[in-house]
Amino acid sequence: MTGATPADLMSPWALFLHADIVVKAVMIGLLLASVWTWGIIISHAARLKKINRETEAWERDFWAAKDLDAFHEARGKDAVPSAAIVTDGLKEWRHSIGLNSGDRSGARERLTIVMGAEVEQELDRLSDRLNILATVASAAPFIGLFGTVWGIMRSFTAIAGANNTSLAVVAPGIAEALFATAIGLFAAIPALIAYNRLTHGLDRLEARLNRFADRFHATLSRELERDA
Repeated sequence: MTGATPADLMSPWALFLHADIVVKAVMIGLLLASVWTWGIIISHAARLKKINRETEAWERDFWAAKDLDAFHEARGKDAVPSAAIVTDGLKEWRHSIGLNSGDRSGARERLTIVMGAEVEQELDRLSDRLNILATVASAAPFIGLFGTVWGIMRSFTAIAGANNTSLAVVAPGIAEALFATAIGLFAAIPALIAYNRLTHGLDRLEARLNRFADRFHATLSRELERDA
């Protein structure tokens, strides 16, 4: 590169352009993984924040309602996990009342199972694609390391062929190889942090939904006792 300064030769773009084809493929793959990771991070963070806000408002209105059946009739189809829990709980409660078997303990157990299953289903839906973040966080550094090892091997081969071991000859090739590891860490670190934060957010949401389900279960249990 005519007239290029050492800083120009060591710039990220120059390191990419002069890298071996295998190292280039590794770099491109890691950059695409980073873009994909950030898309998942932004979409999941926004969705989790929205779900928490809407769930809090829905539960507050639900417990403030004087007629829970009327409230469910009006807002039971809202797109919040708590609404789905109430829908499944009421469906099982009405089915148990319709059986008129007198088995109140069995009805309570079925209510626990039904609402617990709904909580798990909602969390499974919200955690979709989070495993991609975990995969990128664990695999990206090793993929970058593969690119680095490959690049260094090629550099040493070229050095041996040129029979010149001066730093000026060695440095660019090694820098290109090490750049692959840097990109791997660039993809892995945000993925790891985001995975831990989003998982923590889902754990808190799970605890919230379980508390709501337990409280609603207690309400339905009192109704079962009243109908006994």
